[in-house]
Amino acid sequence: MQYLTGVYWCGAGASRANQDAVVLQQVLTRRGRVLMAAVCDGMGGLSAGGEASGYVAGQLVEWYYGELLSLIRRRKPFWVIRRSLDRRVYHMQGQLKRYAAQEETALGTTMTVFVLWEKTYLLWHLGDSRAYLLRGRRMKQTTTDHVHGTRELTKCVGSFGRFIPEHRTGTLRKGEGILLCTDGFRRRVSDQELGDAMYFGFANVQAFSPEEQIERRLKEIGGVCRKRGETDDLSAVYVRRSI
Repeated sequence: MQYLTGVYWCGAGASRANQDAVVLQQVLTRRGRVLMAAVCDGMGGLSAGGEASGYVAGQLVEWYYGELLSLIRRRKPFWVIRRSLDRRVYHMQGQLKRYAAQEETALGTTMTVFVLWEKTYLLWHLGDSRAYLLRGRRMKQTTTDHVHGTRELTKCVGSFGRFIPEHRTGTLRKGEGILLCTDGFRRRVSDQELGDAMYFGFANVQAFSPEEQIERRLKEIGGVCRKRGETDDLSAVYVRRSI
């Protein structure tokens, strides 16, 4: 099994720290290739959003190497993996709440996680970051935006108490891709524009490798967002199954 990947991470400017965090890890094990990708968007309306997203991203990497790979090595089903991640997120929630109380501040972050083992995947989601499934030129949103009205978050890690996260499992077929992105990356472009950009990213690979093509296309989308007036941080991770 082979995956092609790319990451885009761009802050809003020098006036403030980037409050997004991204994760991309993969290891070839005896049980097959195991990949984890995630995007976390620190809440812009709260102080120290970057600390929250960075902490959660670090905890996810720790969970990947400390628990996930062991569970897959022991052939545990995905519902056991999901429960393991649930426990880790509840731990994060408690730590963020204690830190916020100690520092008299507020912390929160969205969290969209994609775990892929060979061709089977698990999505774990809270907030208004998104996961899209790309088939051909069609980009289909596979997660729900946990928002009230247009922008007010109703679920995240760290701010609103414990909520039941959104879980989804599926199969990533040959040639299909998954795009994880924060709201800044997708707010100024349509799903069709996202699908067209990522599809044509593989049309001409003479000058660039497929993974360079992915990152160039993500960067082009980010540039379009900026030209259309987007002022938020922009982050995305793309994973495509090539074999």
